[in-house]
Amino acid sequence: MAGIVTPEISRIERGQDQTYSQRAKKYLAELILDKIVDIKGYGLDHYDRILGVVFLKGKNINLEMVRAGLAEVYSGDPPMGLDLEPYRKVEEEARKAKRGMWALKNSACPSSNQSTTPPFRAGLEKRK
Repeated sequence: MAGIVTPEISRIERGQDQTYSQRAKKYLAELILDKIVDIKGYGLDHYDRILGVVFLKGKNINLEMVRAGLAEVYSGDPPMGLDLEPYRKVEEEARKAKRGMWALKNSACPSSNQSTTPPFRAGLEKRK
């Protein structure tokens, strides 16, 4: 999902999921599972995954994940054309309200385990 980082679910059997990863997955499923969504694409990340903003009936689901405290704003350079300012504002509100992962005293945000590699494939234009 473009512009946000969510807690990771371990891909290894018996691996350690990041805190709030299952809640984030469940919340996202509650929002969009079995529903028709629109996706505004922003290219591919370095794992060849489509980066996009998901919309359900005009509502920005990426933003809703941040608002719920189940995602944080990506700290690297966003793909060209993606304005992260609304995401930053909503993240600050979620932090102040101690929603989701921000309720933890020593919140280990998902980005603490992320590399600094940009979330888009080299060769795609970056925002300057």
